[in-house]
Amino acid sequence: MHPPLPFNARAARTLREKLGMAPGHVAYGMRASYGMNHVTPEHVDAWERGAALPTPEELTALAGALWCGPAELMGQARTLREHRLARGLPAEDVARAVGLRLDAYLHMEETGHWAGDSRQSAALGEVLALPRQDFVAITGLEDELVRLLTEAVSTRWQAHIKPIAKHLGMDKGDLKETLRAMHGEYQSLMAATLSRAGGTTASGEDGRRYLDGLVDRFWEGLAKG
Repeated sequence: MHPPLPFNARAARTLREKLGMAPGHVAYGMRASYGMNHVTPEHVDAWERGAALPTPEELTALAGALWCGPAELMGQARTLREHRLARGLPAEDVARAVGLRLDAYLHMEETGHWAGDSRQSAALGEVLALPRQDFVAITGLEDELVRLLTEAVSTRWQAHIKPIAKHLGMDKGDLKETLRAMHGEYQSLMAATLSRAGGTTASGEDGRRYLDGLVDRFWEGLAKG
C-alpha cells in the first residue's frame, strides 16, 4: 500500500478563495467534469482543514476543479509515484516515454526501486522534468554520491571533482567551490574534535552528524553558488 500523498491544504483553500468558489462549487466541478460523484462539500472542507486526505484520483480532479496542476496542491514530492502524480501523468504515458512495459514500471513505483538503464533514466528525468537533486535520489545515484562526497571531504577534494561531475552529469567547474568549502568545513570540524579529544583519532559526534547530512549540504552549497 502506498503512503498518503503529500497534500497542501492551505494551498487548496487559497486557490479556491481566489477563484471566489465555495466548497460546494468545487465539489460540483469534481462531480460534473471528473465523475467524482461521491464528492460533497464536506469532503472539500475536510481536505482543506487537514482532517482527511484526497486519493490520487481525487487530488487530480480537485486540481482540475481549481484550475491548477496537481503539483500546486502537493507538498514536496518524494517518490517516483508522487513526482508522476504531481505532473498529472498516467503511468502508461511515463512507461511508454521511458521504454518500459507498464507492469515493470508500476513495479518500480510500488517498490520504490528504479531499475532503468542510463537511457531510460535520462528519459525519466525528461518526462517528469525532475530537478537534478530529485533525479539523483529517485534513480539510485545517491548512495554512490554519498561515497564520493565522503572521500572528497576526508581526503583530497580536488581528486574527486571529475568522478562526481561524471556521476551527476555536471560541469566540473560548477563543483569546485562547493567541494572546497565542504572539505574546509569538515577538516576544521575534525581538527577541533581531535583537539578536544586530546589528540585521539576518534571522529566524534560532530563529524558523524556532518557526514550524515553530507548530501543535503552538497545541494545547498550548489544552490548558493
